Amino acid sequence: MRIRSLVAALSAAFVGMIGFGSPAAAADPAPVTPYIIGGGYVSSAPWAAAVFSNGSFTCSGSVISADWVLTARHCVSGSMSVRIGSVYYASGGTTRTISATHTRYDLALMRLSSPVSTSYVSLASSNPPNGSTNSIYGWGMTCYSGCSASSQLKTASVQVTGLTTDAYGGQAIQSTRINGNAWRGDSGGPQFYNGLQVGVASTANGFNIQNYGSVAYNRAWITSITGI
Repeated sequence: MRIRSLVAALSAAFVGMIGFGSPAAAADPAPVTPYIIGGGYVSSAPWAAAVFSNGSFTCSGSVISADWVLTARHCVSGSMSVRIGSVYYASGGTTRTISATHTRYDLALMRLSSPVSTSYVSLASSNPPNGSTNSIYGWGMTCYSGCSASSQLKTASVQVTGLTTDAYGGQAIQSTRINGNAWRGDSGGPQFYNGLQVGVASTANGFNIQNYGSVAYNRAWITSITGI
């Protein structure tokens, strides 16, 4: 089955990747359970960032400093803004507009219009080992089709299976579902191993496989832009 972008689909039509054609129509396999599809809800995540394009929720992200949010490149379109520090993408927390965006492969660094005081994620300098259990976070859809983004932040456990490429040809960490998997709207959300962010959600098949752009692979670039 073709791996698809995770960008939020809040209507029946699939929102395709920038530069990618729409997927060919195909008979989808029957969903399996448990399904961010699956996982569980998060009660506190001060580092979380809900990403909006032209005022509409589209992706997930993480706060890496007072001035910067990390998300996926394919999330960036139009006028961008974020809601920070709330587990609900539509309420609470702090909102900021985005004053500048820098991209590399399927990662995007978004500079906040003014600094925010919250907890920040720590970034990894190496990829997680194969077979390790990692955690993913996002507001993505809670079923394969016919439902909207989750109003509350979710998390799930995944197992790393190896390296692959993200939606723009950069190195990515591939994982398989343990108790949940990423899907549309989880794009840009973080993957953690041992408390460090190792990946940024890029693509998935919606059932058991997700590919997260490697933070370690892009670490020098992140530092060159943000100083972190």
